[in-house]
Amino acid sequence: MANIKQIAADMGVSVATVSNALTGKGRVSREMVERIRKCAQDLGYRPSLAGRALRSGQTGILGLVMPDLTNPLFPRIAQHLSLEADNRHLSILIADSRGNAMEQSQAMNRLVDRGVDGLLIVPQKGTSPESQPVPTVIINTASDPRNTVSADHAGGGKLIATHVAGLGHRKVAMLGADPVSEVQGDRIDGMISGLAGESEFQVFWSQDGLGNLIRAVESGVTAIMTTSDLLALSAHSHLTRAGFSVPSDVSLTGFDDLPLATAMHPMLTTVAQDVAQIAERAIDLLTLAISGESLPDMGSTIPMHLVVRNSTANPRHSPNPNLTFKQEISQ
Repeated sequence: MANIKQIAADMGVSVATVSNALTGKGRVSREMVERIRKCAQDLGYRPSLAGRALRSGQTGILGLVMPDLTNPLFPRIAQHLSLEADNRHLSILIADSRGNAMEQSQAMNRLVDRGVDGLLIVPQKGTSPESQPVPTVIINTASDPRNTVSADHAGGGKLIATHVAGLGHRKVAMLGADPVSEVQGDRIDGMISGLAGESEFQVFWSQDGLGNLIRAVESGVTAIMTTSDLLALSAHSHLTRAGFSVPSDVSLTGFDDLPLATAMHPMLTTVAQDVAQIAERAIDLLTLAISGESLPDMGSTIPMHLVVRNSTANPRHSPNPNLTFKQEISQ
């Protein structure tokens, strides 16, 4: 089996450069990292994790705490984090806090007890994960002061609202999941910003708002924006059962571009997170912290992008001209 010295000799670089490239440490160009890793793969190199732990005092294992793996967005994030860790010859232990704040704390403690070098946390909505004795990166939203890296949820909301307003919709409803969630709140704030005063709106929080959506459409709403693709799917079912057609009677948008967005009929207009870039940045920051370098004071915010499909169109009917549609938020 090849070792680091053989790889260094084959590449014509120092042993230190090879070691840094394979562990994700030091300052090695991405091009050189890719060349060294390809050479290592071609030579059949496999790192000795036990040897690394003895030399560095590190296990090469990261802990990941997810809020709810039944939500299809979170396994996708976990997969990309795992792939990015694999690229650096690191391993990830995943814990699911299953929507429970106490379980989140217990999961972090269990991972630390198992000797992980650092933690990646996607926190439960409305929680502040307590400080841990290992480096920690939070993946949440830019409005969270603990945030280290996140998608630009407010920017995504603005993108989708600008699209809806640009189609000519002036009576709009928004459906959010939970007012306690920083992510959902940022998405709604972005949507309101994207309307730029051109449209009147109502905001309905949680599944309880689904029934109100039907009354809103009957009263003249021509577009519904939701804070997740899952909520959009629920809204679509309610609208269909009430006899409304998407997008002929009402346009509908989602958030996150999950696989179900293209399985719906019509396919769902939504916004997508760059999950691969979020994972890369999060692992970058965590490995820097593990190596003793300080993290930036402000987090990294990764832009989202608009994905236009068939669930949005120009409004077919003008809203009821006699309707008084105040800007309000319904809890």
